[in-house]
Amino acid sequence: MASPPDTTVIVGISGGVDSAVAALLLQQQGYRVQGLHMTNWDEDDDYCSAAEDYQDARRVCADIGIPLHHVNFAREYRDKVFADFLEEYRRGRTPNPDVACNRYIKFGDFLEYADRLGADCIATGHYARVDNSGDKPRLLKGTDSNKDQTYFLHAIRPEVLPRVLFPLGELSKPEVRKLANDYGLANYAKRDSTGICFIGERPFREFLQSYLPAQPGSMETPGGQVIGEHVGLMHYTLGQREGLGIGGVKDYPDAPWYVAGKDLDRNVLIVVQGQEHPLLWSSGMTVTDLNWLAAEPPAGSFDCSVRTRYRQTEIGCRVEVKNPRELEARFADPVWAVTPGQYAVFYSDDVCLGGGTIESSTGIVDPGVVLASVAGR
Repeated sequence: MASPPDTTVIVGISGGVDSAVAALLLQQQGYRVQGLHMTNWDEDDDYCSAAEDYQDARRVCADIGIPLHHVNFAREYRDKVFADFLEEYRRGRTPNPDVACNRYIKFGDFLEYADRLGADCIATGHYARVDNSGDKPRLLKGTDSNKDQTYFLHAIRPEVLPRVLFPLGELSKPEVRKLANDYGLANYAKRDSTGICFIGERPFREFLQSYLPAQPGSMETPGGQVIGEHVGLMHYTLGQREGLGIGGVKDYPDAPWYVAGKDLDRNVLIVVQGQEHPLLWSSGMTVTDLNWLAAEPPAGSFDCSVRTRYRQTEIGCRVEVKNPRELEARFADPVWAVTPGQYAVFYSDDVCLGGGTIESSTGIVDPGVVLASVAGR
């Protein structure tokens, strides 16, 4: 990549403090910086913050002294991200649209649009790093383990990495807010966005039911005893405890209930008692739709670590690559609530190798292994 004075960087400016500081740091390093704000969801209601975010983005760019472009990717988002999100819920799975958004929108359509603006590279406010010291760039974890976002970035196309900058990769969130405050950015204390971007603060169940009508059914124990009624399988995820509405059940101890499975054919939610119940734990999993960030996609068998959800402590595993689109992983220790539709992301120390979609999990043969694992945590 050319030296900073000769490099035009288009920064994704969301209106939040992370992207603002990313743009500020790049400008201070001498890059020719421009901002690009994306509108990915254009429903005009009390929950959508798109208009407010755009005004915050304009204010930030004015304060820093960089031009701001605006593009509407709402149609692309619905076609490439939201349609799959709904289909996964129809299948009784629990998707994570942020991963697809990064692959197809932020590091796909955004990059193409930035090219039309004359970009040499693009940048975002993600907490991650790119190592360009070798023959091929590598995606590395952000140094702040509380904010590392490589889990959400594992599915981007590897050929994009040479053109990506992550200015916040060496920083913590408090350091980012301090930089914004010291410079005088008005959004230095703006609250981080949480949850799914197109849902905002609205009730999730209400939103989902406007697209997928719910089909209530029974809640049953693994033995088939009906102990309650669910409001629709799409509203539950494996390991869920809150919102089940199960009170005291005759002949059962006073212990919390958890979602352990879904029987789609019968429209039944399977629930169990106690976090240590073997049906909540897995010894391995099958992962499909793989995306590898390494120069050469792994083949055969190898050892690494894995996360099956964001901010989960990594666990060792043995991976066997079945074909370019599928692998099987065996965990070093049992893993709780491995959820189909979520993502498994693999690591070698700080290097994010890539990942894929969890298709299914392998149960625990010996319940004693679970008890020993829970006791050791």
